[in-house]
Formats: sequence, structure tokens, C-alpha cells
Amino acid sequence: MKHLIIGTAGHVDHGKTALVKAMTGIDTDRLKEEKDRGISIELGFASLSLPSGRRAGIVDVPGHERFIKNMLAGAGGFDLVLLVIAADEGVMPQTREHLDIIQLLQVKKGIVVITKSDLVDEEWLELVKEEIGDFLKGTVLEDAPVAVVSSLTGKGIKELLKLIDEVAEATQARLCAGAPRLPVDRVFSITGFGTVVTGTMVSGMLRVGDAVEIQPQGLTSRVRSLQVHGEKVEVAKAGQRVAVNLAGLEVDQLERGSVVAGPKSVFPSQRIDVRLVLLKSAARPLKNRARVRLYLGTRETLGRVILLDREELEPGFWAYAQIELEEKTVAVRGDHFVIRSYSPMQTIGGGTVIDPLPGRKHKRYRKEVLDALAMCEKGAPEEVVEHYLLSCRGLKEADEIVSATSLRSDEVLKAVNELTSAGKLKTITGDGRIYLVSMDIYRQWADEIEKLLTGYHRDYPLREGYPKEELRSRRFQALSSKAFQLLLAEMERDGLLKLTSQAVALSSFTPGPNPEMEKKVKIIFDIFGKASFQPPSWEEICRETGMDETDGTELLQYLIRTGDIVKVGEALYFKSDILKKAREKVAAYLGEKGEITVGEMRDLLQTSRKYALPLLEFFDRERVTRRVGDKRFPGRALE
Repeated sequence: MKHLIIGTAGHVDHGKTALVKAMTGIDTDRLKEEKDRGISIELGFASLSLPSGRRAGIVDVPGHERFIKNMLAGAGGFDLVLLVIAADEGVMPQTREHLDIIQLLQVKKGIVVITKSDLVDEEWLELVKEEIGDFLKGTVLEDAPVAVVSSLTGKGIKELLKLIDEVAEATQARLCAGAPRLPVDRVFSITGFGTVVTGTMVSGMLRVGDAVEIQPQGLTSRVRSLQVHGEKVEVAKAGQRVAVNLAGLEVDQLERGSVVAGPKSVFPSQRIDVRLVLLKSAARPLKNRARVRLYLGTRETLGRVILLDREELEPGFWAYAQIELEEKTVAVRGDHFVIRSYSPMQTIGGGTVIDPLPGRKHKRYRKEVLDALAMCEKGAPEEVVEHYLLSCRGLKEADEIVSATSLRSDEVLKAVNELTSAGKLKTITGDGRIYLVSMDIYRQWADEIEKLLTGYHRDYPLREGYPKEELRSRRFQALSSKAFQLLLAEMERDGLLKLTSQAVALSSFTPGPNPEMEKKVKIIFDIFGKASFQPPSWEEICRETGMDETDGTELLQYLIRTGDIVKVGEALYFKSDILKKAREKVAAYLGEKGEITVGEMRDLLQTSRKYALPLLEFFDRERVTRRVGDKRFPGRALE
């Protein structure tokens, strides 16, 4: 059975709350101030049983102009709207503003309900119907059926319920596929249960025990329990009014406008790309960088509109824009929104989210930017996926693409297969996951790395390659260390480069000295050979060979990596074959004597204590020897 949310709309005191009570028996005005003033201030909620047995949720919104933001917090979840117009007053200012909001949010199914029919005669009623017909021309409710009722006498209520049932049957249900998403419109605490939030499930399903995230706060929680229409359930589905008991959170951590969603399914942003429409009724053009109030889901946020192809937007026209927000919000591609002027607060326009996570600020008056937005708005799934991967310039998993593009999982998987077959997508597997990147971006990265490595090898021919983390932090900061390692591994598999534990090099590169440096290496080896067990310091070698500090350090590190030179102690280096001889002598001595002292080591190698002690300490570390007091005995390496 499909699940639907029915919302009311209309001018203050036109009988919306009385109508809901006549249909459901529930008074949705719950606040003392609402009772005292006789008007709705906050959102009201009720459940409605229809003649077919279908149950729907009703959201009763305030009609007073001062509480439009509260109305907007509920209107985003409507599947079907009851536009309420009092027979004794007809179309009024908030009737017009509410219809503008319905139009902007694209609530396409609705019924016009003429209330208070007991206050007028038939002739007046016909005039009101005629006025309403003219008023609705050219709007989403132009062909909506009309019902005439009196909540006071009950006249027409049964007929209205039957009509709602018929329209509900023709109303498309929300998809339960995809990640769960519930924009929060109320937050409160219940003794013994803790924090509870309510809202309309706009997609997916929630189950008791599910892990969830609350954005844009970035909180994590678990679904402790669920209620739909006041009854406990194990599963809540898209299209239902849901109360969610969240574990481990306090009331003051959440607010109206928060979104309860599946883990890593939505991400907060302070920038969104949109198709923006300015209402014909707007009092003036909207200028570039105008400050506005954005209403998206249940959240109100201030922001500035950046018009991408003009200096101002005329009433009745549309444009592509980027809205820079003053606070983070959560959006999904295809979401509808409303904007109101900053001051005075009037509904002036709205539109559709094209890209909820644009990677950067757009430059204005750029054809490629406008073309990309047009494609992202209207393109086929494979075009949308390709554009997203081109624009984000990163490695993404399929579920991240689903979240960012609002495509269904099956659409994304099909698009990925088509793009991969066409050679437009690179698949990288690692850590038990599959990552995707645009082939164009992959090639750009490969070219950039090749150029960097070519220059690096020229400047540092003795080094094994560019340090991995330095390369990432300088040129690929947007990629995590893990993602960068996977990228490099894929490029190595493609034969584009080779890796060591710490460095990256071109596949054709072999570190080594040039001919001039080779001559110096030969001289250095001769010096070490003649010095035997009393090697000079590296600084002395640099002076003797005419090397400066930089070249000397580079060569020393190279010779250590190749194993030709071994660091024995602080500023003490031995040529590897000399060190091997020392080890053989010590091993033979221990084999004969069973132990050795520093003095005996000195005499054995015909050196001084300056070299004998560091050599023994080195052999201790290598487990050639084992120190006990002032003596050394055979270590594990000799056993």
C-alpha cells in the first residue's frame, strides 16, 4: 500500500485546522498560544483513515504571513495538497503565497477545498468558484478538483474523503529504494525514552537498530524505536510521517532542519548549484549576490545568490545560479526549494537543486559552466555520473555517486558499466572496495605525475624517487593517503611508474651517479679501503673529494641505500666489505675464545677504542654479539 502525506495550505483563518478536525477528529493546534489566538502557529499533525482503508498522514500548516517559514518546513514533504479557501472571503494574500510555494515545490496533486460554505448563499458560492478558477489558471493546480464543505455542519466532508481517496490512488508514491532520508521538523524528549525527532520520510526505509547520521551536525546515532501514526513499527517507509527515537543524543544537539539519513548517504555543503526561478509576482528583479532566505526540506538558511550568466534576474524568468550559504545544509539533486527576500520577508522564487556538492566556486559567464549545469540537470544517468566524476576529481565508490547525484543505485551501476565499456571510466580495486575515477582525470593525473617525476629524477638522480606523502600533500591534497596509495598502485599495474615502500619513480628510472659522480665514488671507496677499520668522517671525505654538503648528503644516502656504505654509529660509516671483514674476525675470535672485550676488539682490528666500541655496539644490535657486563659473547646470529 502506498504511503502519502497530505498537506493543507491557505490563508489564515480559512478553516484549515477545523477541516482537519472534521476529517480526523484530531485538533492539530496543540500550543496554548494557538488556542488563545485561534490561529495555527506551528505545524500540526494527524492521521487520516480513508474510505478505501488507506491511511495517510496530514500536515496542517499555519496560514498567517508571520509563520510562512513554519509552513515551508512542512510543505516540502507534501504528496497531495488541500488548498483551503474560505467561501466568505475567497482568494486572499496568503492563498496566493501558499500557491506560489506549492508551485515552486512542484506539489502536482491537489484538491481545492472551499470551506465555510454555511456562511454564504449559492450565488456567492458560484462567484467564489469562478474567482478560484481564474486564480488557478496556469498553475500546477489548474485542473485540480473542487470540494465544497462546512466543517461546522459536516456538509461535504464524506464526499471530500472519497475525493481524497480517488486523487490519492492516482498520486505517485515515494520510492522506498535508496538511502533513508528524513528532514526533521520537530525535536523533543520523552521521559524514559530520550530524544525523539519527527518528520516525513522522503526516501528509503528506516529499521529499528539501524545506524544513522544526523546532518549537517555530523552526529551518529542508532534508531532505538519507530512510530508511524502513533503506533510502534519495526520499519518506516518513504511517504510516512515518522517519529524516531534516537540513541545517545541530547535534544539540544538537534534542531528543525536537521536530516536523519543513512551513513555516508548525504553530505553537508555551504554551496549548491541550482536552477532558479523568480516569480512573476516578485516586486523587483533579483540582483547578483542578493542575500536571500533559502528554505530546503525543513531547514531555513541565509545565503547569497550568484547569478552565473547575468547581473539580475527579471520576474517570471529563470537562470542557473550558485547559492553560497552562511551555514551548512543538506541537499540532494532534484530537491525543490523556495527563496524569500531577506527584508521584507516575501516569497520571491525557488527552483531545483542541480548539484548539492559543487566542488568549487564557479566563474561567471563561462559557457562550459552553464553547459555542464544544463547537462547535469537534464542529462542521462551516464552523463550525470561522468560529469560528477569529472567535476569532483577524486576516487569515489558507487554509493557516494548515488548520494551526490540522487540517481538510483541501479541507474548508477548501469551507467558505470556503460562508461567503463566505453573507456570513459577507470575502476580501481583495493582494500576490498571498488573505486571509480574519470578516465580523463586519471590520464591527467598520470601526465602530471610523469612530469613531476621527470624533473625530480633530473634534480635528484641518486634518490629512489619522489617521497609518496610529499607528492600527495603538495599536488594531490584532495585525495586521502589511502586513496592516493590505491591510485599509485593502479598506475604501477598499468606500467606508468614503480613504487618502493616510501617513494614513487618512473618505471624506466634507475637511481645512480652520473659519470662525474662515479669518479668520486671510486675515490671514496679507495679512501675507505685504505683506512680499513679507522674510517674518516663523511665531512673529511667531502672535503677531500671537493663535494659540497648537498651533493655529499645525496651521495651518502644513495650509498647507504645500495648497501655499499653502512652506518655503524653517530657520524661513523664503514664500507660494507670492510664491515664484513670485521664481523668475520669477531666471529672467529668468539669461536676460539668464547668472549671478547672492547680492548680485545681494539687489538684484534688494530684500531682505537673510538672505532672498536661503536663496532661492538653495532654488532650487539645485529645480534652478532651479546653484551654481559663489560664482555661480549656470541649472539643469536652466530648460533
